Amino acid sequence: MSRQSEPLAPQTNVSQWLDAFFAAYYRERPIDATFIGRHEYDRLLPDFSEAGLDDAVESMRYLLQRGDELVLADASETEMIDVRLATGFLRIQIWEMLSSHFQRGNPSLYAGEAIFGILSLFLSDYAPLSERFEAAIERMRRIPDFLAQARSTIRLAPAAWAERALDECAGADHFLGTGIYLLAAEHNIDDDRIHDAAKRARAAFAAFAHDLRYEITVSSEAEYGCGEEAFTLFMREGHGLSYSGDEMIRYAQEALRKADDTLRSQAGVWGMHDPADVLAQLANLHPTRAEYYERYEAYWQACRTFATEQDLLTWPDSPIEYVPRPTWVRKTAPHLYFLFYRTPPAFNQPSVHQYLVSPLPDTTSAGEQEAFLRAHNDSVIKLNHVIHHGAIGHHIQNWHACRARSRIGRVAAVDGSARIAMFCGGSMAEGWACYATELMREAGFLTPLEEYAEVQTRRRMSARAIVDVKLHRGEFTLDEAAAFYVQQAGMSPAAAHSEAVKNSMFPGAAMMYLFGTDAIYDLRRELEAKAGARFSLRRFHDTFLSYGSIPVALVAESMRSRGDIF
Repeated sequence: MSRQSEPLAPQTNVSQWLDAFFAAYYRERPIDATFIGRHEYDRLLPDFSEAGLDDAVESMRYLLQRGDELVLADASETEMIDVRLATGFLRIQIWEMLSSHFQRGNPSLYAGEAIFGILSLFLSDYAPLSERFEAAIERMRRIPDFLAQARSTIRLAPAAWAERALDECAGADHFLGTGIYLLAAEHNIDDDRIHDAAKRARAAFAAFAHDLRYEITVSSEAEYGCGEEAFTLFMREGHGLSYSGDEMIRYAQEALRKADDTLRSQAGVWGMHDPADVLAQLANLHPTRAEYYERYEAYWQACRTFATEQDLLTWPDSPIEYVPRPTWVRKTAPHLYFLFYRTPPAFNQPSVHQYLVSPLPDTTSAGEQEAFLRAHNDSVIKLNHVIHHGAIGHHIQNWHACRARSRIGRVAAVDGSARIAMFCGGSMAEGWACYATELMREAGFLTPLEEYAEVQTRRRMSARAIVDVKLHRGEFTLDEAAAFYVQQAGMSPAAAHSEAVKNSMFPGAAMMYLFGTDAIYDLRRELEAKAGARFSLRRFHDTFLSYGSIPVALVAESMRSRGDIF
């Protein structure tokens, strides 16, 4: 038994076992705990040393053993789901911690955890700033030892992952060299301990970057795929899916073909042959500089009004405030997994959640201003920042997740340093957000050109699913995956490379968009056919979302067995 584990009583019940599971989760993942809203861990960083990883594996094996001994006869359906997901999470984590694919081989995980250990304290207004700076000082002091663990733990780092880690080091340098002082000055905080801790942490990132360039073995020939056996583990234990890799590829290839055919056949409606030329017209429709910030709020209000009038779902009281990204993090953010919309913490939530939009450029150049507004055009604001993320998509789903009966479902899809808190939350989180955008298209909220853009979104979702499977089964190299995105999904070379690198780091995360979305539609059609005239779209959506961030496959399994929905 790990030195971090606490022995469980011989007759442990489900609630006690889940208590032990979450206690271990937060201890071993203190940055995720901060994002989730469990702030008793705010001064800690994880232990990624060889000994720390071995201890975590031993702790998880112990929990798995005790989980296998649980008597579930008297457990509720929700408790059985939570045990199933928790044990699945442990099996995936054990593989991750023993493999060379994560902590033992990916320097980006170290850089991301270290810098977000600080940033996480300032992205939610959960406590007085002075209190959060106390935690930041302690975490900054721990960064040198934390980053030093990579030297002894990582044996071989794939080149693209090392490049990503170096970029994150550059972001950390911006924040620790300038950003944290801007933040302190904005709130009239002057504390020499901040300067001393930030200076030492900044030096540690510089040393880590040096190690990545000259000390840690980096190879362009390293394997980027996790292998078919591990990928199957992610599908079964994380998404609740039993499809074979070949079945997933065939499904995604057919979806890609249909989307591509639709894009090409409908291009003539706009008098064009190339879908890229049709999609390029979206950039022409954008707010003026004076209208830019107001456009986000206007579309959010329009989305809420439309969804309510169409009786699509019950819209909760969960306001969003669209604000420019804070000055203190503007130079840092482009180098990191820094999200416009970050899932609100499951606990200690603010009354109004801030959505950090790209700030208008501080320039007098008319050309630069126009380029910015074209990139942040009406379709980007409406489809991505409002529908998908800030309104009926992620934000409404997150509101329900925080109130779910499932303890796993409350926290699984909270965004962490590089990914969500638990893999099992992905098909719900991304499946619902993509489904919600399609729902608004289906209901008539989009313009014809925006509807066309949604076909391109499906094309990209399908391509991502194909790459996800093929890359991790060893059928694509990283370069081949990027080339596939350029040729089949219409991505730029830079975006394609970035997407392929992200896919390689997180097996099974790219396919959940397509399979999650389609699984929701499949369930809806099945229940609608069963209920007939009694079917209510609002009741279906409200019930579906009430499960929280658990796999769509498990929600479907439960809803199919219920007789109290319609």
